[in-house]
Amino acid sequence: MIIEGKAMKYGNDVNTDVMLPGKYLALTNPEELGKHAMEGIDSNFLQKVKELNIIVAGRNFGCGSSREHAPIALKYGGVRCVVANSFARIFYRNAINIGLPVFECVGISERIEEGDQLIIDLTAGVVQNLTRNERYSSMPMPEFILDLVNEGLVNYMLKRRKKN
Repeated sequence: MIIEGKAMKYGNDVNTDVMLPGKYLALTNPEELGKHAMEGIDSNFLQKVKELNIIVAGRNFGCGSSREHAPIALKYGGVRCVVANSFARIFYRNAINIGLPVFECVGISERIEEGDQLIIDLTAGVVQNLTRNERYSSMPMPEFILDLVNEGLVNYMLKRRKKN
């Protein structure tokens, strides 16, 4: 799976409460959730994500509440992928389960600037920074995780169930 786009930068410990403030938890429509993505940390997010659609962040991205509303809001707000030094475990799983690609690459936040043009190859475990002509490597995503991202958890499980 290859994802192309431009980087939007955030720091360390970006928590789910700022990705989607609690007052929106009653919303169930993914498109409506997307309209409030990152509202607690970046009031210009929805304007920026039209051009900068890959989030690059520091360590512990997605800490805080275990709400799956946060990755849903990011996905439907226009984010194509999140690349971070590290992720909070529950956010990482929630993102994969709803089909938002997330990629861990230690030190990535120090190497990429906002606006850099990126190509992320999840299968090979590579981030190419076309703006700086640099390449960063990490662990490739296992095939079954890529299947989960592509299909979403429910469809993935239904497909597996039919095989058995």
